[in-house]
Amino acid sequence: MYPVSYEADAALEGRNRLTTFFRGLLSIPWQIVVFLYGIAAFFAVVIAWFAIVFTGRYPEGLYNFNAGYLRLASRANAFYWLLTDEYPPFNGEDNPGYPIRIGVPQPLGSYDRLKTGLRFLFGIPVYLLAIVQSLILNVCGIIAWFAILFTGRLSEGLFNPMRSASAYLARATAYFLLITEDWPPFSLEESGTAPSGEISQEAASRRS
Repeated sequence: MYPVSYEADAALEGRNRLTTFFRGLLSIPWQIVVFLYGIAAFFAVVIAWFAIVFTGRYPEGLYNFNAGYLRLASRANAFYWLLTDEYPPFNGEDNPGYPIRIGVPQPLGSYDRLKTGLRFLFGIPVYLLAIVQSLILNVCGIIAWFAILFTGRLSEGLFNPMRSASAYLARATAYFLLITEDWPPFSLEESGTAPSGEISQEAASRRS
């Protein structure tokens, strides 16, 4: 399984039409926090990049900081794109009770310096696929907004591609945060979903 897991509880029936209608406005406080956290995470990634390139290790404090950004941003985006009606917490801590759960493994014992040094070159395919997934999420999200307003429910035909696209974007973010060295799988269904915090056997062997 992929080291970074993404789980989203299916919220199909009984959706809140009022909060859906004002979702863009309601999401503003979280988007502001994500934006500010993202600025700090950018500098944390830059420092982590140098640390890995020169030492082969990801400083634990920076790793945990960036993992928190990944959780916060993924939950905030899921709320914005109507995967859930529940307001996300304003922090990056692991929250097993929230409908959107991002499992982040422990940092590896050592990282590949070449893969890290050339991450933005190796990551071009990931970036291009992220654009495609963003388009899918945008289109499905707009349709979902109208569907919930008129019917009070969200069909599986919309929820599933939105969840899959969100999973890819979360994993792509993790890849560029240097949390994982592996390209994210294109489909959520192809890789399955690991329990929160579970790591792949490959990652575990690399840590040892």
